[in-house]
Amino acid sequence: MNKKIALITGATSGIGKACALTLAKMGYDIIATGRRKDRLDQLETEMPAGVRFFPLVFDVRDRIKVLEVLGNLPSDWTKIDVLINNAGNAHGMDPIQTGDLDDWDAMMDINVKGLLYVSKAIIPGMTERKSGTIINIGSIAGKEVYPNGNVYCGSKHAVDAITKGMRIDLNPFGIKVIGIHPGMVETEFSLVRFKGDESRAESVYKGFTPLYAQDIADIVEFVVNRPSHVVLADIVILPTAQASATVVNKNLST
Repeated sequence: MNKKIALITGATSGIGKACALTLAKMGYDIIATGRRKDRLDQLETEMPAGVRFFPLVFDVRDRIKVLEVLGNLPSDWTKIDVLINNAGNAHGMDPIQTGDLDDWDAMMDINVKGLLYVSKAIIPGMTERKSGTIINIGSIAGKEVYPNGNVYCGSKHAVDAITKGMRIDLNPFGIKVIGIHPGMVETEFSLVRFKGDESRAESVYKGFTPLYAQDIADIVEFVVNRPSHVVLADIVILPTAQASATVVNKNLST
């Protein structure tokens, strides 16, 4: 009997990588996408024995490439049971009046349009089979707006709205659609947001214990293991030290 297949975008680091490894340990065969081939090569070496691994190198912003690659998967890789739309980014923390247009384009293109492109390629197979699970990795920024978060928050609010719309549209097909919205997770997120400024990125997580990528992967494991009649539709997960997008107790290490 063929094993189930999971496709994870942005699998080269952080939450995506943790999800790929966790699902592989659960027995899923893995399609992992990302922009960095060397990272995908490394991920392959970490796969458990007996798990098939299919790396795909592309940028989710590239609509033509996404549809070409995902629309021409080998026949034994087309039945995708779990799609995790994880690829995303944050660029800059400028107020709206001084925001960088390139930063805005990057966030909207990856966080919103990239998610849509990948979903467009995968959903028809799920609707045809009348089965599947889609997990969209959002953010607390999709539930709240905070100073200098403007466009990033807008992109994650869009992810939240798209997830809710997906759930309604795909309801007749029995497809589960889940939104997972983490608070502060210590990954490469802040390093990208602050454009390689390591000291500034590290300061974000000082004084308290943040979430880690594996914490989110553990939620994914729990979600996909629920019975067929159960869907955890909308999940916000925060570190204990965080009460909202802007309220963090930086004197609480656990």
